[in-house]
Amino acid sequence: MSRRGQWALLIALAAAAGLGAGLWHGGYFAATPAAPDLPGQRPPGLVEGDILPEDLALTALDGTPLPLSALRGRPLLINVWASWCAPCVEEMPELASFASEQGDNGIQVIGLALDSPEAVHAFLQRVPVPYPIAIEPPGPADSSVALGNARGLLPYTVLIDAQG
Repeated sequence: MSRRGQWALLIALAAAAGLGAGLWHGGYFAATPAAPDLPGQRPPGLVEGDILPEDLALTALDGTPLPLSALRGRPLLINVWASWCAPCVEEMPELASFASEQGDNGIQVIGLALDSPEAVHAFLQRVPVPYPIAIEPPGPADSSVALGNARGLLPYTVLIDAQG
């Protein structure tokens, strides 16, 4: 093999190793959690068809409580995001446009930021949205998990019908 061919092969192998390491570190190859083993056992949080618990409440960015039960009567779309999440940031303008089109009788939209207040305020200065933003620190028991996001993926969106 020529010297040029050796260099090309070395560069290709280094690129493949870098790509593989990036995917591995980013969780691309993480195992999917197994389905529950016992009959009747469910993953944590809501699943399709469940009724939203009456006591599930978020905290608005200004610190006021935002009980989800008070929003019944119209469908509710909850989008879970973070300022550091590139796909979240990419979809925000579309969600903002969607929310603006809904009017007083359409689907209500709420953003749930799993982030710090400082990061969310800075983000909303750059990318303002017309819908309420709730906030809480991310963690194994955050509201997105209660809404069915057992794997903690972002962005994560839930659509709740008018009856909850």
